[in-house]
Amino acid sequence: MIEVSLYEPEIAGNVGNIIRTCLCLGASLSIIGYTPFDITDKSLKRAGMDYALGFPIVKYPDIEAFDKAHVGKIVYYVTRYGVSCYAKRDLTGAGKDVCLMFGRESTGIPKEVLKDHLDMTVRIPMVAEARALNLANSVAIVLSECQRQRDFKGLSYLETIKGPDFLKNWKPTNK
Repeated sequence: MIEVSLYEPEIAGNVGNIIRTCLCLGASLSIIGYTPFDITDKSLKRAGMDYALGFPIVKYPDIEAFDKAHVGKIVYYVTRYGVSCYAKRDLTGAGKDVCLMFGRESTGIPKEVLKDHLDMTVRIPMVAEARALNLANSVAIVLSECQRQRDFKGLSYLETIKGPDFLKNWKPTNK
C-alpha cells in the first residue's frame, strides 16, 4: 500500500486536490498535526468536493504518533533539501508499505525530522532559482512515479466509466 502523509497542511484547496489524487491513484492519506481548516464530509461537501465524501483520512496528533505507527515501514520525506532525486529511488517498497511525506506549504517538513531521516529524503529536481512546487502538484508527481515503478498495480488501463470504446463510438451532437 502507498500512503501519502501531509505534515500540517495549511491550504484546504491543496488538501482537496490531494484527496482526489490519492483517490484516483489508489493511495491512502494521513495528516500529521494541526490543520487550520475542517476536514469533514460536511466541509468537503460545502467545498464542492463530493467525490471525496467518505474518503478515509488518518489523523496523527503529532510526528511522534506518526513515527510510532510507522515502525518498520518505508517513509520517504519529500523536500527541497532532499539528498537524491525521487525518480532515482526505488519507490516500490520491495513488497512493503511505502509512505510519501510532504510538508506544510510555508515551511515544509520540520528540519529536525529531515535531519533525523536524511538518507530517506528525496527531492523533485527544479530550476536553481525555484523554492518549491505547489504541494498538490508535488504529491501528484511523486505518487505517480511510485505507481509507475509498481507498474500501476491495481489501477485501470482502460476507461471504465464510459467504456473502452467511448471515443471510437462517439458522435458529435448537432447544435
